Amino acid sequence: MAEYSLAHIGINAANEQEALKTAEMFSALFGFAVKPGNSSVFAGTGIEVMKEPYKGRNGHIAIGTPDVAAAKADLEGRGFTFDDATAKFKADGTLNAIYLTDEICGFAVHLVGKK
Repeated sequence: MAEYSLAHIGINAANEQEALKTAEMFSALFGFAVKPGNSSVFAGTGIEVMKEPYKGRNGHIAIGTPDVAAAKADLEGRGFTFDDATAKFKADGTLNAIYLTDEICGFAVHLVGKK
């Protein structure tokens, strides 16, 4: 079996202002640094607030793994399926992220390469 760990939780916000407000709330609560990006605002490294709804009814759960292609093969071998249209690759062609086909309790789940 491949190696897996929780990378971050993604929360779907309605818009950029709500995303920033949500990240700032986590900052006020726990001291997490707020880091705005192109499509989301991170609170620390574990909470990503999307600037507009993205995959998953509620958001997404990112599962880190050192080898996304091997992890994908492991999960496919156990009967899970992936949305190949969501695949993202590094400059060298290595698979770096991909979403599973099905949600879990309203959350999309994706594999992401560990740095």
